[in-house]
Amino acid sequence: MTRAFQVQVPCTSANIGPGFDVVGLSLSLYLTLDVTIDPSAAHKEPVLAYSGEGAADAPLNPYHNLITRVALYVLRVNEIKSFPAGVRIHVHNEIPFGRGLGSSGAAVIAGVLLGNELGELHISRDRLLDYALMIERHPDNVAAALIGGFVGSYLLELTGEAAATTQVPLSEVLPEYPENCNESWGYDPPVPPRGIGHYIEFGWAKEIKVIAIVPHFEVLTAEARRVLPDSYSKKDLVFNLQRLAVLTTSLARSPPDVNLIFQAMQDRVHQPYRKHLIPGLPRLLASVTPATHPGLLGICLSGAGPTILALATDNLPQIADTLCAEFAKEHIECDTKFLEVTEDGAVVRPM
Repeated sequence: MTRAFQVQVPCTSANIGPGFDVVGLSLSLYLTLDVTIDPSAAHKEPVLAYSGEGAADAPLNPYHNLITRVALYVLRVNEIKSFPAGVRIHVHNEIPFGRGLGSSGAAVIAGVLLGNELGELHISRDRLLDYALMIERHPDNVAAALIGGFVGSYLLELTGEAAATTQVPLSEVLPEYPENCNESWGYDPPVPPRGIGHYIEFGWAKEIKVIAIVPHFEVLTAEARRVLPDSYSKKDLVFNLQRLAVLTTSLARSPPDVNLIFQAMQDRVHQPYRKHLIPGLPRLLASVTPATHPGLLGICLSGAGPTILALATDNLPQIADTLCAEFAKEHIECDTKFLEVTEDGAVVRPM
């Protein structure tokens, strides 16, 4: 019997100012998979097709594509050695690659949900997060993509065998699968420990809208992490902790307190060290304020950048135009996206 379903995963923005590696925000750009399974079809391996962002570069081999490799990991952990026959997947992607909007995290969550559905495994949402964290070792993006809304998360300090399992190299969690990977291939993937990551859902005031300014260049996450120091001063850590404690509550209060939020979105842990990767960033952060642009609540890097996130209640087009003009001074073109905070997170629905 033919079966069809859709997997939809939102993009995410991590950090939100002082919340480095702690908070994530689920936003209304989506990675969508339309999946059909026809056991009578002639093809035995999954057939992939892509449209949207990155379609020209996306691998169509299911053993090389991140989404399907993650799905196969979920299946094999649950003793299903190969994809079911007759799988056809159309991927439509709205999330720009390498721009700080959680494209890899969305792909991992899509793969985890795909594997769960293909195997009809009925894995709980919290357990699915464990699978995702075996691949994407930072919980902020994947927790927000899976759960939705404004989410805080942390990794549990595991010990013994569980700790060793979470440190298995990614090359062993997602190996280079051979063609026609089936039961004859003896690879036994590491089973995720339970409760690797934990999260809490914060509130979000309905008045707060999101502007994403997406420059036409990429910042590699590895490079953005490389420029960060190995240690910080107590003064800078206290600065961020104070503001994060205020920010997570202030973004839920209605009406929003402009001055409170703007000051709470300041950061000394990651943005100062990444400013040279994003031309014009220091000038932009200093010159575009609630005083110059009524309705603005705050500006920050989205994830590792280069996307700039602006939170606002009013005058969104004017704020966006100013931010794009600042990048234009550096001869950088940008796309503007007016986004909503999505509360549902990743969903699977029948087609």
